[in-house]
Parts: sequence; structure tokens; C-alpha cells
Amino acid sequence: MTECNQSDFGFEAWGRREIVARFEGGTISSDGGAFLLRETDRRLNLLSRLAECFLDGRDQKLVEHPVAEMLAQRIYGLALGYEDINDHEQLRKDPVFGILSGRTAQDEPLAGKSTLNRMELGTGINGRYKKITYWKEAVDELLVSVFIEAHQSAPAEIVLDVDTTDLPLHGKQEGRFFHGYYDSYCYLPLYVFCGHHLLVATLRPANIDAAAGSLEEIARVVAQIRARWPRVRILLRADSGFARDALMTWCEANRVDYVFGLARNQRLEREIAAELAVAQAESERTGRPARRFKEFHYATLDSWTRSRRVIAKAEHTRGEDNPRFIVTSLTAGEIKGRRLYERIYCARGDMENRIKECQLDLFADRTSSHTMRANQLRLWFAAMAYVLVCALRRVALQGTRFARATCGTIRLKLLKIGALVRVSVRRIKIAMASACPYQGEFGAAHALLAQAAR
Repeated sequence: MTECNQSDFGFEAWGRREIVARFEGGTISSDGGAFLLRETDRRLNLLSRLAECFLDGRDQKLVEHPVAEMLAQRIYGLALGYEDINDHEQLRKDPVFGILSGRTAQDEPLAGKSTLNRMELGTGINGRYKKITYWKEAVDELLVSVFIEAHQSAPAEIVLDVDTTDLPLHGKQEGRFFHGYYDSYCYLPLYVFCGHHLLVATLRPANIDAAAGSLEEIARVVAQIRARWPRVRILLRADSGFARDALMTWCEANRVDYVFGLARNQRLEREIAAELAVAQAESERTGRPARRFKEFHYATLDSWTRSRRVIAKAEHTRGEDNPRFIVTSLTAGEIKGRRLYERIYCARGDMENRIKECQLDLFADRTSSHTMRANQLRLWFAAMAYVLVCALRRVALQGTRFARATCGTIRLKLLKIGALVRVSVRRIKIAMASACPYQGEFGAAHALLAQAAR
């Protein structure tokens, strides 16, 4: 293929002046705002602890690019919008990336795409070309630890949201299967969030039940949380894919409350036939959606070991019935059924926004490696990038217009700032674009990060 070596790029003239562009600016970076992320990481001590979760079997006397440097390079890259490992063939020379990754010698480039790729493709066995591997249990523990450390004192109650989604696959990756619901070959990662905090990101194949492995992950997370906060009340929230007897029985035996969606069936719908008729009559009379609620105890014919409290929503909208059901360990004396459904259960929909941030803004869906082990690592890289940007939002953007902004918006508005980098003996000066429209928010974020460091 012919390579284009064009160096001048001409554009339509502005008045009498011709416009010519060249890639000759020198030490200019498009990521001048990324130092906010670096300061955030200093508060969390995230990337250095992540590096401790890796085993490096290389001869350290010959190592040019330490694991900590490569991890920082990769995760900052995702946070700043560079999802492809090939991007680092140019980014390795970016002065800002050199500082972010901790390289002290500015004239020496960072790791290239091939070195980064070998880090990701570790098999867990020390081979000739793949000597870096990770310790899965340590990475899982780190995500929960960062969540716990974000609280100055133990909360009285926390809500853990559990969900799965699809990661479409377009190759012959290990563990790929066709999933009928998503109508594609995919993985089914399991996520656990508490508000905006990400606690679990586990890759799974698609030929499993939605709840497969969730009990083990929840038991691990709850044990780690309770070791720090023994009296915290925990509510587990999920859709009907997780209303499994084993998970509910474990919750009931371990002081964990739950509210799960419940897939509708003919037996459940017969229980609320009268309420559906009333809702239909009201909707037809008013021309607006109408809903009624009913509570009862219910057990499946053969898969549940006991009956449980079920809240039913009998709704008629847009000319048709729309019944919904949830099952819960909470008693009627603790919370009424309608409030539980509308205020507690329906709030779980916000978790889908967090998953979108991980998979779209931070590129958790880039699972193109052949092995599941390598793709799990890529999912964790995206998860750590999410944790970093989320911490910036939580710590430094409160009270600004970006307090509830998505990770993608924060990147676009505050991190992608053109900057000229000048390196001297005594200092590194980052001259950011004078026309940046968000200088006030940048200054406020910097001040809050500085305050958090005291």
C-alpha cells in the first residue's frame, strides 16, 4: 500500500491569506487537562496499587518499561479517548503522556504497541515472550477497596446494583457464543455498582444464565465491605435475571436484603386480574396511564425453597396491560409496596448509564484479543479508567456544571485541552490554550484536588 508523505495541507484562503497546515508544532499535546487525572490518581493511589497486582517475570536489570509505567500509559490513554493500542505508537512520544506515566527521562519514548500488547497477552505462565501476568483476586479486591476508601465514615445503608449486558464480538474469540436475546455473538460481563462506584467487572461467556457466578461475586464483595463496616445494611438490587433461589437464600442467611425483578407468568398475572381490570377502566376513562399495586406471597412450583413477598404493578398504558412484578426480602412494615417499586426498584435504571460510560466512553467493549484472560484485562483497564474519571467528578467537580456530567463529557470539556509543553532544567511548563471556554471549572477542580491532598 502506498504511504502518503504529504507534509503541507492547504485550505481555502481567508481573505488574501492562504492557509497551510503542517504537523510541525513540536512538543504540543492535545491532552493538557490530563494533569487533573494525575492529581486524582495521587489522591486514590490507584495505579501504583494496580501495578502491585501484576507479577513481572522479566529480568529487572534489562527492563526499559516497568509494569507501572505501561499500566499508567494504557489506562490514561483510555481515559483520554485512545481506545486502540496502536494509538500508542505515536502517543509514546507525547510529552504529557511521558509525565502521566512517570517517565523521568523526557527524551526517551514510552512503550510501543508491541510491548503493551505482550503485557496484555500474558497467560499466567512465565514464557519466553510473555513474562507479565496478573493476580485476579488482587484486582477484584482493589476495586472494592477504592469504593470503601471513598467514604470518610461508614454509611448506614448501601445499595448494590447487579446487572449484565452484552459485549458484541466480531472475531473468533475464546468463549464466544451466540446469545438469542442480544442476537449476536458476545460476552456477558457482570457488573456491580454502588451509585457511581464500580465494584465488580467480570467477563463471562454468553452460554450461561444471567445470574451465573453472581452469588460468588456478591459474597466476596459483601465480606470485604463487612470487614470494614460490620454494621452497614446492604440492599441488593437487580432485574428478573437474578431472581434465583440460591442467591435469595444466601441473602436471607447473611443479613443482605434484596429487591429483584420477577419475570411475569400466567400464575402471577391471574393474581392481579382484578387490579388490571380497574386500571384499564380508569385509563380508558381518563385517557392517561393508570396503575394499581397489590402484594401477596408467592413461590414457584419447583425452583424456590420457600414463598416470598411479591409486589405487583397492575398498569394499563397505551391501550394495553403492562404488569410488572418484584420480589423482596423487605417486609411491609419496613416499606410499602408502591414506594418500594417506584422509589427503590425503578432507581436501578441509573446503573445502565454507568455501564454505558464504561463500555462507550471508556471502551470496555474493545475485547478483540483471542483469549478471555486478555479480554478480562482489557475490561479491567476500562474499569480503572472509569474509576479514575469518576473520582475526578466526585472529588473535584462538585458545584460545577460538570458535577453530573458523563465521563465522555468530562474528557471533552476538561481534559482535551491543547497545550504547549516547555521543559527546562527547573520546571515543566504546560501552556494551555488561552481560548479554552472552561477555565473556571478547571481552576475549581484544581483547587478542590489541592484541598483534598491536605
